[in-house]
Amino acid sequence: MATKQKIDIREKSAAVLRKDLTDARAEVATLVLDNTMKKLKNTRSIFLKRKEIAKLLTILTEQSFASKNITEVKKEVKHV
Repeated sequence: MATKQKIDIREKSAAVLRKDLTDARAEVATLVLDNTMKKLKNTRSIFLKRKEIAKLLTILTEQSFASKNITEVKKEVKHV
């Protein structure tokens, strides 16, 4: 994945990332089914789609931690 694409993914909201994640998982299921039925010619596409899922999950996790850190900082500021 090119650097520009990584930046574009990181700018997406969590809701959009979750939708992309469900779409990617559905596509992996379809690819695996096609591979089982010997219809898939490029088996590497399964690997690449799983890698994309991992990247989406990583970005969702990072965003989750970032939002938690922001709320913790706000709580600390209120207590001071």
